[in-house]
Amino acid sequence: MLYRIAEPDDWHQTQQTGFFASADLAAEGFIHSSEQHQILETARRYYAGRADLVLLEWDEDALAGARVRVEREWVPSRQQHFAHVFGPVPLTAVRRSWPLAATEDGAFRLPHELEAPTK
Repeated sequence: MLYRIAEPDDWHQTQQTGFFASADLAAEGFIHSSEQHQILETARRYYAGRADLVLLEWDEDALAGARVRVEREWVPSRQQHFAHVFGPVPLTAVRRSWPLAATEDGAFRLPHELEAPTK
């Protein structure tokens, strides 16, 4: 699965049109997305203090089935590969969504369903 921290307007538009597209697709030719282990650092770096975000979970197999190309590309500033999605994401590829809001101390937490089980 891939994950996208989405602006509420982009998510609302997705529900109206059936496809997720964001400003980065128009500006850069791809949609930035993350692996699960990259979500919290991305939120901390780029969305500090935001309380209105939506976390989307995308099924990579569904993207491939819809012929939406995904490439993992090296991002030097993060020293990691990130999944870049080269086209609008069909709503049928969105498996789950959650509200994503910073806590009072400004930190983000993964939705309960994505947290690692405790031993």
